[in-house]
Amino acid sequence: MYSLVKSWLFKQDAERSHDLALGMLQRFSRTPLALFWRQRVPSRPVTVMGITFDNPVGLAAGLDKNARCIHAFSQMGFGFIEVGTVTPKPQPGNAKPRLFRLTRDQAIINRMGFNNDGVEALVEQVKATRSKGFGGVLGINIGKNKTTEEADALDDYCQCLDKVYPWADYVTINISSPNTPGLRNFQHGDALDNLLSGLKQRQAELTEQHGQYVPLVVKIAPDLSASEISTMAAAFNRTGIDGVIATNTTLSRDGLQDQTLAGEAGGLSGHPVRLPSTKVIKTLRQHLDQHIPIIGVGGIDSAESAQEKLSAGASLVQVYTGFIYQGPKLVKNIVQAL
Repeated sequence: MYSLVKSWLFKQDAERSHDLALGMLQRFSRTPLALFWRQRVPSRPVTVMGITFDNPVGLAAGLDKNARCIHAFSQMGFGFIEVGTVTPKPQPGNAKPRLFRLTRDQAIINRMGFNNDGVEALVEQVKATRSKGFGGVLGINIGKNKTTEEADALDDYCQCLDKVYPWADYVTINISSPNTPGLRNFQHGDALDNLLSGLKQRQAELTEQHGQYVPLVVKIAPDLSASEISTMAAAFNRTGIDGVIATNTTLSRDGLQDQTLAGEAGGLSGHPVRLPSTKVIKTLRQHLDQHIPIIGVGGIDSAESAQEKLSAGASLVQVYTGFIYQGPKLVKNIVQAL
């Protein structure tokens, strides 16, 4: 069934088809039409960061930025769902067109720019979904507004953390999107230490306030040298971060077959980032304290590529671009094979 839907969607502009698909999922998730994507996935429980996941395959952030389709994605058998990236204030993102399919490479280039309805709107969506019985594991990915100065970024992240803390099972700090100017600067030096220390302090305050500990994880880029990864791992160990997601999209265009779109600005995801992402995970695992887990993401389009991430040192995996090209069956295939 997905191959038929995909054939129609892929004839549309990439962002238009994205919006159409999410609209259908949101509208029909609680109707008999959900049978077209609902599937039974074997239970493969795993406990990471003190959270029990029904299986280790999650949906990566970026697909459901405003948390409108949590129920539909849970029907597909994901072991966890990550929504966002969300910012304190709504923002339209970058100018269109900003999303491109590279079908020969099984890849996507995006320069969306954290387009979202703002953190308050996301929280209302999550509240509504929770009230209707969703009990799965939910991660919420947070970032800063484009117009916020780098010196004030911590305040943006804290605003988001304050709002989402009671509703998330874990919170992801996005400092690796290439589509917000200056964001990747927070992956290095004092900027990284100061941001993580400030957020860990706010986490401690929120833990006392709400009586629950919600883990903080950091999402990093694949475009990092071994020495940069080692330095970042030392900062993660020092500040007591709860987990790391490796990796976000890449700026590299190495080996692409589709040279027509290779020049488009933005982050590349999908099959071409598979090996670079796995390499980052391997290096990170060597330097990261053993109790800090890694969530592997990047180019996962089969059970083999998922196992590759786990063998490299990840405890969980997430899919996005592979899911766009293959549909819900990818989730089931991976879980069954693990």
